Amino acid sequence: MTAAAPGRFVTLSAGTSTIDGYPPTPETVKVLKEEEDIDMSSHKSRRLTEALILDSDRIFVMEQVHRDWVLAMVPSAEKKVFLLTETVSEDDYVKSRMDVPDPIRMSDDFYKNVFGVIRACVKKIADQLIREERSAG
Repeated sequence: MTAAAPGRFVTLSAGTSTIDGYPPTPETVKVLKEEEDIDMSSHKSRRLTEALILDSDRIFVMEQVHRDWVLAMVPSAEKKVFLLTETVSEDDYVKSRMDVPDPIRMSDDFYKNVFGVIRACVKKIADQLIREERSAG
């Protein structure tokens, strides 16, 4: 969140095992367009770096192995690295602390299911950050 624009978040995407500059998969582009009318076609991958970790206030990862990777790079980041699902309460759709699987090479339906989990988690995270900002302000 930025002080100049309350309620606005600066978000970045970075991968633990990617190479900079790769486009999203066609399935990712398709699902995001169909589900949220988001055009991801110009997105490019970015590899996670120590600098990105140090500059981040919070880091949300899809799987425990990603959390382990971040902490291997910067052990002092422990208090700001969370599983994406850690912030949700138990419900029928998302189980707290479950890994969110990578849908690479899976079916369109699998991509849609993973997107649904990510969308639910991100909404909860955004709501939580807005509440924190209001209570602090």
